[in-house]
Parts: sequence; C-alpha cells; structure tokens
Amino acid sequence: MALALLRIATLVVKEFLAIMKDPKSRVVVIGPPIIQFFVFGYAATFDLNNVRYAVRDEDRSVESRELLSRFRGSPTFRLVGELSSDREVGDLIDRQGVRLVLHIPQTFSRDLHAGRPAQVQVIVDGRNSNVAAVALGYASGIIAQYNAERGGTLAAGAPNAARPTLQLVDRAWFNPNLQSRWFIVSALGGLIAMIVVLLLSSLSVSREREFGTFDQLLVAPFRSGEILLAKALPPMVCGLFDALLLAAAAVLWFGLPFRGSLPALVVALSVFIVSVVGVGLFISSLSSTMQQSLLGSFMFIMPSVILSGFTTPIQNMPQWLQWGTLINPLRYIVTACREVFLQGGTLATIWPQLWPMAVIAAATLASATWLFRHRTA
Repeated sequence: MALALLRIATLVVKEFLAIMKDPKSRVVVIGPPIIQFFVFGYAATFDLNNVRYAVRDEDRSVESRELLSRFRGSPTFRLVGELSSDREVGDLIDRQGVRLVLHIPQTFSRDLHAGRPAQVQVIVDGRNSNVAAVALGYASGIIAQYNAERGGTLAAGAPNAARPTLQLVDRAWFNPNLQSRWFIVSALGGLIAMIVVLLLSSLSVSREREFGTFDQLLVAPFRSGEILLAKALPPMVCGLFDALLLAAAAVLWFGLPFRGSLPALVVALSVFIVSVVGVGLFISSLSSTMQQSLLGSFMFIMPSVILSGFTTPIQNMPQWLQWGTLINPLRYIVTACREVFLQGGTLATIWPQLWPMAVIAAATLASATWLFRHRTA
C-alpha cells in the first residue's frame, strides 16, 4: 500500500514538473483564470442600469411630466428620445435603439382628475426576456411609488375625494409571453456550433504533431494553404450541420417561431463558422500538444460566451469591456439568430451583424495561415 502511494506521488510530482517547466502551460494555468475572473466579475451580472428608453407622451400635461420625471431621475433608466408618432415606436424597437417605450395616452390627466384609473403603456423588447422582465419590474416599482405618493397627497388635502390610480399596461414585442426559452434557444445553435468547430479545428494540427504524423504531412506534395484548407472544411461542415439541426429542433421541438429568412440564417452561420475556424486553426498551429489546444479553446470559449450577450446584456458591462466585445464573433451571431427567429430578419436586416463577422473571419484566417507557415518553415 505504501509503495503504491509512493508511485502515485511520484507521478503527481512528475506531472506538476512537466506543467511548470513548459512556459505555455504555465501561462495557461496562471493567466487565463485571472483574466476570466475579472471578465466574469464585470460582465456576468443580471442587474440592470442605464436601460435605454423612449417616451411617447400624447397628453403633455403636468401629471404626465411628473411621472416621466421619476423615470428620468432613476439610475436604472436612460432617456434617449421623445417620439412623435406610433411608427417611430416600432422602428426604434426593431433596430434595438431602446429596451422599452413609455406611451402615455391623451386621456391620462383627464382620467386622473376624474378619479378613473389612468393607464400607461410600457412596450418592451421581448427578445431578451430576462432584461424585459426586470425592466418591467423596475417600471412597476416607479408606478407603484407614484400611486402611493399621489394618493397620499390627495387624501391629505381632500379626505373624501376619489383616489385615482395609475395602471401599468405592458406589452412585449417579439416574445409576447416573455418566455426565457425563446431567448436562450434561438441563439443556442450558434453557441454550440462554435464549441464544436473550435474543438475540431483546434485539435487538427496539434493532433498531427502529437501523433508524429505532422512531418509526414509536410513532406507530402501539398502546399501549406492546401493543408490548412483541408483541415478547415470538415469542422465547418460539421458545425453548420449541427447549427441547422439545432435550429430545426428549436422550431419543431421547442415550438419557437421562425419568422425570418432561412438563407439569411444559413449565410450568417456560415460566416460565423469561418471566423471560428480561423481561431481554432490559430490555436492549433500555436499548440504543440492536444492538451494545449484544449486549454487554448477553453480560454477562448468562456470569455466569448460571457461577452456575447447570450445571457447578460452587453449594455450592463463597463465601456472598456463593451469595446472588447466588438472582436467577439459570438456576439454577432447571437444577435443575428435572434433577429431571424423572433423578429423576422432577412439578409438586409442582419447585414450589420454579417460584415463584422466577415472582417473577423478574414483576420483570423490570415493569422492562422501566417502562423502555420511560420511554424512549418
């Protein structure tokens, strides 16, 4: 028994020495956990602040201005504009210019003075059901406080007077019931495709090195670009197949609506997968072993998920971290998938998400090609 424990301890020491003697392994063990700790600490929050909203005030009375001043004074909400027509409401929410719109009807002050319940409509963007539900909760709290203070003031001045109440009427666009499943599942295909593609592509070159077949591949009559392309195509095909399979399952199994264009979804997923393949091949060309490739993939996957807006809104993150999300391809495919599924997106409407992914794809593939040629020269 003692001899067995000694052998195990010896192997443990050997593994520790192997990790600490390898500079790349030391960096992977020490660096990424520290980076991810701070990234997750800043980005992973469900608290809302600076929620963009617009106002459609048809009453323009003292009472409506009093109510709206409470939203302006709240640290949770940030006013981005006042609307003059109902058409502007739809346009602003469609392009995600605001998270919610406050609509005060013409009869607002009249109903309050007559002692009738006055209504305020809150139109929220239901594509992110969690944000919509939390924002509605904050809005309900402001309305409840307004009711309590106004009712108390009237009761103190006129005990027998009717106490008017303010009713909140909410309406969620694109996700009427605010089902979180719609919000998660609509973008799940892109996320899982990224994991599949990244793991397959990141292991492609390092596997050859570890098995000792990489030198044989180099002496074969193939150019480096041909080798890289041959290693990129299978992960791309597998990733696109998985993504489309999950999209079909989202509609047929989970009952998600598919309101957009199928070609738009295919094009968006294809461009995204190309960008991820570039990242995977770069990691694979940089790694000497499969273990390093897996650790490198993990180092990329976790921050990219957190910084994609998949679960928590990007607008809640510090400004410097929001800038960092601009180079994250998962950010754009998450938005594109939700637009196609829930909003009815087409190639024209998702173009703002397509061209950044194309730029990222060109940059990652060029970097992977340069590194592969540099290490095989």
